Amino acid sequence: MTVERRNEAVRAAVEQGLLTEEQPVAALLDVAGIRASAASLRAAFAAVTDAPVLHAFAVKAAPLVPVLALLNAEGIGAEVASPGELALARAAGIAPGRTVLDSPAKTPGELREALALGIAVNADNPQELARLDALVSASHTGAAGATDSTGATGATDSNGSNGAPRTGSPLGLRVNPQIGGGSIGALSTATATSKFGVALRDEGAREAVVRMYLDRPWLTRLHTHSGSQGIALTRMMEGVREVYALAEEINAAAGRQQIDTVDIGGGLPVNFSSDEEIPTFAAYAALLKERVPGLLDGRYGLVTEFGRALLAKNGLILARVEYTKVSGSRPIAVTHAGVQVATRTVYDPVSWPLRIAAYDSAGVPRKGAPVAQDIAGPACFAGDLLAEARELPPLEPGDVVAVLDTGAYYFSNHYGYNSLPRPGVYGYTGGDGGEGVRFAPVRAPQSVTEIVTESGGENRDALV
Repeated sequence: MTVERRNEAVRAAVEQGLLTEEQPVAALLDVAGIRASAASLRAAFAAVTDAPVLHAFAVKAAPLVPVLALLNAEGIGAEVASPGELALARAAGIAPGRTVLDSPAKTPGELREALALGIAVNADNPQELARLDALVSASHTGAAGATDSTGATGATDSNGSNGAPRTGSPLGLRVNPQIGGGSIGALSTATATSKFGVALRDEGAREAVVRMYLDRPWLTRLHTHSGSQGIALTRMMEGVREVYALAEEINAAAGRQQIDTVDIGGGLPVNFSSDEEIPTFAAYAALLKERVPGLLDGRYGLVTEFGRALLAKNGLILARVEYTKVSGSRPIAVTHAGVQVATRTVYDPVSWPLRIAAYDSAGVPRKGAPVAQDIAGPACFAGDLLAEARELPPLEPGDVVAVLDTGAYYFSNHYGYNSLPRPGVYGYTGGDGGEGVRFAPVRAPQSVTEIVTESGGENRDALV
């Protein structure tokens, strides 16, 4: 979002009462910005391949039903990693055929549900493949033309027989290319010892993966994801190149194109240092075309699983400044936004720095010579800081701070420290060319009554 558009949204939020003494934190999402991000993702891949591409939004980045419904309307499906995320995707109206289930710990029940719905599944390991063996076989008669539990009809296998089990769910295997990590270890999923997928470079692993496919003619996808924020594009390309080479090897061994779709995950990093949106989806797709041209020549369908890159720049958190003080000669602005909405930043500020914009009590940008000051949250521990020694115009009680680039993983992934409530989330439109800003509720602010109920209030005497 542009600075002007952001300023209009902040002023309107204050004027329209979204930020009050009773609700001192509010989160905003730029609807037009989300639509534009989705359009740029679709256009970027349409420019480099004619093959079908499913862009599946990583629901964990913003598990909010209205957001998922908006993305669905913009042609973006869902990548889910839990029963809860699947329920959110279904509530948003996302079709099973546009949903992908990824998780390193799927239960048999989760797998059964996915197969019954026709949702794509990426198995994480050989033990999960063994579960799929039983589930797929149990849900089919194996007879020619038989109908499975998803409504798909049976088909002949690569040998021309009618005994190959089939399912309406596209099934694949996640592999770890073990290409190394990025600058944030916790988000690097292609290290030598990552918990995700089959470690491809371990002794005998590659041969074993090829055999897994040859033994299962219904296994038609390959999946990899090298990491998220902190992974360089060139390293991401290494992971994609590895999985493409493996797909080619498996297809050659099978004597046919058994693998027809490659899921390349997400992980496009976000620029948190300025308003510039870099790297772009177009740059990512162009680099794919340059480094892995065979993947884009039309033989393989693609799945992407972007999350942060679609939402981060399109959201912000507003918080009232309650008090200002000085400690050790350093000014401190105590606000109502802290670890409960910016957990990663508070616990790992080096990896997750956030920009702060200062506004007065009317929502107008603060003026004045910048002063180094801490922006503190409300939680009862010393490290609850959104920014330390940050150069900003002097803040006063009643002012508003805007925490920028927080549309993904921040206000939608609440941390209940000190029983602080989840903030209200509002999508906004307008704000350009003199058009007034209009807000739509995405998620209502959490009430104190709801906190008590959530914390066992109905069972007060259970332990007495």
